[in-house]
Amino acid sequence: MPDLLNKNRGGTAGGGFSGFEQFEKKKEYLVCVDSDGCAMNTMDIKHIRCFGPSMVQEWELWRWQEEAEFQWNRISLYSKTRGINRFKGLYETLKFVNAHMTEIDGLCDLEKFVTESDELSNPALARYIEKTGSGMLKKTLHWSEVVNAEIKQLTKNDRLAFIGVQESLELLCEKADIVIVSSATPQAVKEEWETNGILKYVSLVCAQDAGSKAYCIGRLLEKGYDKEKVIMIGDAPGDMAAAKKCGVSFFPIEVRREIESWEKFRTHALPAFFGGSYRGACEDAYIESFENNLM
Repeated sequence: MPDLLNKNRGGTAGGGFSGFEQFEKKKEYLVCVDSDGCAMNTMDIKHIRCFGPSMVQEWELWRWQEEAEFQWNRISLYSKTRGINRFKGLYETLKFVNAHMTEIDGLCDLEKFVTESDELSNPALARYIEKTGSGMLKKTLHWSEVVNAEIKQLTKNDRLAFIGVQESLELLCEKADIVIVSSATPQAVKEEWETNGILKYVSLVCAQDAGSKAYCIGRLLEKGYDKEKVIMIGDAPGDMAAAKKCGVSFFPIEVRREIESWEKFRTHALPAFFGGSYRGACEDAYIESFENNLM
């Protein structure tokens, strides 16, 4: 396994991250692939079984559990905010809870963190807490750590790649460098891809601690790829926004249609991408379907 997979630590926009520094362009094409909900059938499981219930427990929302968890899942899974960072998703959900169910003390502290911090991760939150001493943010960090622990307890059967992912990666690696670009934790990404036997196709893992997806794609482009030969495969509007910001193509994996989406990628979008005809009407049609599928 390439050493790069084990050296992806580091910073936020502008700071670089180790692993990237050693990464070299080897193929003509670059394919960036998101993990949760895109390549891995883990997103619904993690949110429905880990994120939402842990939020209810941390803020003692038992009386409003069904509605609170519904709002979490709506924001994080099924709406145009799908794929939102966990801390932003928590803020949006607790803002709804505060307005419609019960008061959430210190919500303004969480709002400040998600709007002011350059990095939205557990280490960044811990550093923010050192400066502020906020009780609300301490609860937020504890919730996030509990979520990570709960995710680690998921079985291998809860961490399977979608049908069609391995076949797609096998086709891609013939002509393209493959990089995971994900907002999940690096440990979770590596473990899940390795368990499914598909980490071997990947040249680099850019996870939660590497910076935003747009930042990661932008840094990869500095290696000399032609933007016309770069594509981001993702399942969330944030993935699409990152691709657009960097001027590269986007292929969507649609929620509840993941296996169908990977089949379309292999049989239609991939040949068009390698053939130089994906951009334009072909890409636009996939994006229109993707946007119409979200609430």
